[in-house]
Amino acid sequence: ILVMLLPGSDAGIVAREVSTALSRTLGGPVTAAGQAVGLIKEHSSDWRHLPQAYAAARDCLTAMLALGRDGQRATMADLGFVGVVLSGGDSPGAFVTGALGPVLDYDAARGTDLIDTVDAYFGSGCHLGHTATLLHVHPDALGQRLSRIGKLLGDDWVEPQRALEIQLALRLRTLLGPVPA
Repeated sequence: ILVMLLPGSDAGIVAREVSTALSRTLGGPVTAAGQAVGLIKEHSSDWRHLPQAYAAARDCLTAMLALGRDGQRATMADLGFVGVVLSGGDSPGAFVTGALGPVLDYDAARGTDLIDTVDAYFGSGCHLGHTATLLHVHPDALGQRLSRIGKLLGDDWVEPQRALEIQLALRLRTLLGPVPA
């Protein structure tokens, strides 16, 4: 990983130019994450924004790699909801815990994988047959799991607005890695 501080007013354009030039020079794709930094005047010693900019660029790069965007260039703004949530400091982990906490706690206490059932259910378009096949379980066993999940997350867990929140949390959990229960 190489972090470079470069001049420019548009972090996305700078990331694209650097990625293109380095890819040509190195003979292979280069992943570049851009992050804007407040304007630093020539001969200024006001470098206080650099640590935050570095951290944001590093988080953007980590997210890009987790999303399978190797060889591409992006800024947090280019990452859609992932960039919005990751831009919030400690909020991504809190968001995941808030949305999935009861299931994660249940799994941790009992050694189960209900969280994988939630992920598979949404990943198969909430289709019971496809989910059961994907998980290699009998449809009745899947029904029992989904009932348990409903008790843990609340009956509204499959309603559109809540389902979106849960799916976002699942995606962030994939990006962030396991969140402490």
